Amino acid sequence: MREFTTPALARPEATGGLADSLYDTAERTPGLVQLARRAPAHPHPPGTDRAGGPRQDATARQDVPVWQDVTAQEFRDEVLALAKGLLTRGVRYGDRVALMSRTRYEWTLFDYALWSIGAITVPVYPTAAAEQVRWILAETQAVACLVEDEDAAMTVGAVCDALPDLTGIWQLDRDCVAAITEDGRGVPDALVHRQRLGVSASNIATVVYTSGTTGRPKGCLITHANLAAEADALLAGWDEVFRDTGGGQPSTLLFLPLAHVYGRAVQVAAIRGGFRIGHIPEVSTEALLPALDSFRPTFLHAVPYVFEKIFQQARQAAENAGRTELFEQARQVAVDWAAAREQKLFGLGPGPSPKLRLRHLAYERTVYQRLRGVLGGRVRSVMCGGSSLRRELGLFFTGAGLQLYEGYGLTETSAAIIANPAGRQKLGTVGQPLPGASVAIADDGEVWVRGGSVFGGYLNHPRCTTESLYDGWFATGDLGRLDEDGYLTITGRKKDLIVTSSGKNLAPAALEERVAAHPLVSQCMVVGDDRPYVAALITLDPAALAHWLKTNGREQLDPWAVLADEQLHAEIQRAVAAANTAVSRAESIRAFRLLPREFGPEQGLLTPSLKLRRAAIAEFYTADIEELYAP
Repeated sequence: MREFTTPALARPEATGGLADSLYDTAERTPGLVQLARRAPAHPHPPGTDRAGGPRQDATARQDVPVWQDVTAQEFRDEVLALAKGLLTRGVRYGDRVALMSRTRYEWTLFDYALWSIGAITVPVYPTAAAEQVRWILAETQAVACLVEDEDAAMTVGAVCDALPDLTGIWQLDRDCVAAITEDGRGVPDALVHRQRLGVSASNIATVVYTSGTTGRPKGCLITHANLAAEADALLAGWDEVFRDTGGGQPSTLLFLPLAHVYGRAVQVAAIRGGFRIGHIPEVSTEALLPALDSFRPTFLHAVPYVFEKIFQQARQAAENAGRTELFEQARQVAVDWAAAREQKLFGLGPGPSPKLRLRHLAYERTVYQRLRGVLGGRVRSVMCGGSSLRRELGLFFTGAGLQLYEGYGLTETSAAIIANPAGRQKLGTVGQPLPGASVAIADDGEVWVRGGSVFGGYLNHPRCTTESLYDGWFATGDLGRLDEDGYLTITGRKKDLIVTSSGKNLAPAALEERVAAHPLVSQCMVVGDDRPYVAALITLDPAALAHWLKTNGREQLDPWAVLADEQLHAEIQRAVAAANTAVSRAESIRAFRLLPREFGPEQGLLTPSLKLRRAAIAEFYTADIEELYAP
């Protein structure tokens, strides 16, 4: 078994609970801005900043959010007051409380208030179905559930009869924060501190459920030490990256779902690192871009989907402005420049040539600066995880002036346990283990990891725990390979392997990724288990499709006619053919079917973190798959 370990960097080991860092920061630097609360949208003229001055990187958006800064002392006081109210509501040390909300300021407030009294948080996606909510709240024996609105309250209420431990449903849009805080007005601060100081690093901090790509989600028992180790490894290994702000305070806009462990890890790292964080509940470009423009973060954490959407929007904007050729030239120059820089970094080449450097400089103001302006104009680095990012897309963003760091992790590892090291990115790989962590490749190609962020097991699933944890190592279920520098490349999932009727084994992820690289393609799922050849189900990006139809004079086609359009099929066939060049004929896609709509979480076809639920998709589109193999 081949193994690679990254030495731990000097940071004191966490001994108490996660809430301690918040109280310590408020004591040391009470005026430090820790969070920014989102106020109602406020119009200001496009091309100006919030003070009315000119903004070179501003875009023409009319409704821009306003942010109200919250200092460490102010946030500590809010957390303490809420914690006292929670005690009066009957929440006790070790109780489990569900948080069923989108990403917003109040989530972080409740997280730290509950941790302050030794309670355990249970994230639930706000889009979860009633049966999923019932299952999670029943298994965790949650005593209360925080929801955003009436619809979510009704979802929880519909299953209350099956939840004997549930004693309260708190609703944010009914100002439950103020009500709970008021209840605790007479409780002495010392009572909360007594609870908080009783929390040790080995206590369970949160029960986070897996995405459920291969079956019913399982609750991962993540300790205070696990999340602290995750956050501290990020802060130790990438401190220079986060603080590359031109002298200002590091800041990040958190739009990852806090129901997912990745978002929670970013939250904890920001609080422990003294960064300024804001929250945005939606990932759509319509909501995200104005928020980025007003908040102006210095670094970001995101999933590949966000970068794909930003790239597509930039390309379409160039096409609409008649600058398609300019954008394509700038894209290729960025890719070539970043690739040449990477080769030099690893001693494989001389770096960008003088001609390439001049061309790269020429596109800096006309293209790259405008692209960075879309992210607020101050972002210098981005960390990307959750699923694989196309190497070419990573090279493009890096070449455009955004240092991009890919990483890899699971719920069981408290988010990333592997990431590209600061200043030594090898795009297309997910990097090396975080400081203090190890990675190994088993004889069958499975990726095993070990480190302080690896969870303690699955709730109520001792057999699954025993099958996954071996002497400190966690068997991830992913397949991968390590290169000579210890950089890991993920090649697929063990359980996703397709075996055709001829006995050919295929890991579909790389092939799917290549097909999805085409601008028109949104998603691709390869099929072929026990079939004579490999085929694919393909969905189209609605915005890209509308643009393509307009460009090709086919706006009059209805959605069903579009799927049968010969020119569209020929375009997608080119994408499939390009993907097939990377595999043998036995592994190539021989047939594909265009589907009328994208796979979505609301259909149960994607996990909340946007991974394919392959079995669910195969069942949902059984008839389409059968037609792919019809004689």
